[in-house]
Amino acid sequence: MDLVVLGKTGLTVNKNGFGALPVQRVSKKEAVYLLQKAFYNGINYFDTARVYSDSEEKLGAAFEYTRERIVISTKTAAQDAAGMRRDLEESLRRLKTDYIDIYQFHNPAFCPKPGDGSGLYEEALKAKEEGKIRHIGITNHRLAVAKEAIDSGLYETLQFPFSYLASDKDLEVVKQCGEAGMGFIAMKGLAGGLIHNSACAYAYMAQPQFAHVAPIWGIQRESELDEFLSYQECPPQPDDLMRAEIEKDREELSGGFCRGCGYCMPCPVGIEINNCARMSLMLRRAPKEGWLSPAWQEKMKRIEDCLHCGQCMKKCPYGLNTPQLLAKNYEDYKTFL
Repeated sequence: MDLVVLGKTGLTVNKNGFGALPVQRVSKKEAVYLLQKAFYNGINYFDTARVYSDSEEKLGAAFEYTRERIVISTKTAAQDAAGMRRDLEESLRRLKTDYIDIYQFHNPAFCPKPGDGSGLYEEALKAKEEGKIRHIGITNHRLAVAKEAIDSGLYETLQFPFSYLASDKDLEVVKQCGEAGMGFIAMKGLAGGLIHNSACAYAYMAQPQFAHVAPIWGIQRESELDEFLSYQECPPQPDDLMRAEIEKDREELSGGFCRGCGYCMPCPVGIEINNCARMSLMLRRAPKEGWLSPAWQEKMKRIEDCLHCGQCMKKCPYGLNTPQLLAKNYEDYKTFL
């Protein structure tokens, strides 16, 4: 079983981290079963967030009596100290714990620092002194904010999108975290569902140069959990077929594609941007029948109502021209009907 030390935190976690965003989509009974099965099969790191509806509550139900044996990270999207404190207290209540192992600022548009006027970092330090937070981290999708967080020396962990589709700039962030002794938590290891071969994704992360990288895999179904658990006993080894698949994916998915992060939403006219803007890829990389249902045809048709207000473009952490992507994907979608 591969283990990762999260930088200067000293926390040792399984290379298979459990991303608990998807468990908000299943019943509490199903979620508790999945979470506990993961734990009893060696997974000891679970990541959630205050904005993931009832995800924290489900973790609390699963681990109330095994809390000391796991590492939990959660996040706040608050913009000021008072909001952060409210989020923290609510997270503690829902998780049924009196401390958070890693408390993260959730994709802020800036890097919180002492004296910046927001009071966020000062409040996090105060909570750490109180023992309610053990380590302070940050998550982001923006290269500039990620690099600033590393350079600041203020953070013990960085959570950032990382997969074998990573750009050279992304790889530099991973390297800088290692050099700075900062824990690197890899989200979007399957590129928001665009990578379908989890064995390829796992093998890529398991390379020696990424020994300090702790992936968190978004898990919703028992079959998904079983896949990743199987890699603990029989780690997939890169071979020519695997390398060929990775190169094919890189060719097809390089450049300006929508990662499906959802930070562009909500749309004022109700367009489900995070799926509609990458529909062409989904149609070609998954069984297309589900994406051609009457319900999805109606969702795609909403693109006709786009106001071109620019709100989604301003919020896109990857700087994509979202209205243009939507229009392009809609025209392509109609050719499949």
